[in-house]
Amino acid sequence: MKELAPQTTQTMDKASLPVKHVAVIMDGNRRWATQRKLPKLLGHQEGVKSLKRLVKHVGAQGLEFLTVYAFSSENWHRADEEVSYLLKLFVQVLSDEVAELHKYKVRLRFIGKLDSMPEDLRQKMQRAEETTRANTGLNLQVAINYGSRLEITEALKKIARDTLAGKVELDDINEDLVSKYLYTSEIPDPELLIRTGGEMRLSNYLLWQSAYTEIYICDALWPDFSPELFDLAIEEFKTRHRRYGS
Repeated sequence: MKELAPQTTQTMDKASLPVKHVAVIMDGNRRWATQRKLPKLLGHQEGVKSLKRLVKHVGAQGLEFLTVYAFSSENWHRADEEVSYLLKLFVQVLSDEVAELHKYKVRLRFIGKLDSMPEDLRQKMQRAEETTRANTGLNLQVAINYGSRLEITEALKKIARDTLAGKVELDDINEDLVSKYLYTSEIPDPELLIRTGGEMRLSNYLLWQSAYTEIYICDALWPDFSPELFDLAIEEFKTRHRRYGS
């Protein structure tokens, strides 16, 4: 893959963006390959290239948080060949790309049930987080082995244990406290969620965090998602009137 261009040539004031946090459901890799009569696994390779273009673009624009859905807790039910390929692809991408992300001040974090991932991948993720922890540019969260219902269930278990241990009082349990027990405890809720591939569902992604998130559905399959399409989503967001129930 080509190296990221230095962000200094395109950087915009963060105040010029109407959002701090964008979440993305990167859907359509397999359909993209099928439409071109290519092996489905090749679609995932092209999806990585699309993510890299997006990270470069939003980093240059000054976006503070980008969270992408890379591998759901339900994806384990896919064919063994595809799951094995995806896990190897994650390891390869971390080996190839972390140094460059670090160079351009991207902070990389992983959210999900990470203790269920293979040991070599867990080590790569931990090293990537440690390497980029102090970076002050784009905060890139990668949801891997992630499911929102699982996340909320795990949070409730932790709250129950802390309540039984006397660390939490029953009357202290409110929305803010629940949020602190989620994988995204240090991350603001997304203002905008983009889903590619034309499907109109959340697919068990950031259900709690997206309670008042604006949703934008893009028909383009993920490998075809371009910076220009991201900008169109931002322009559409600007026209929304966010009422928060009022």
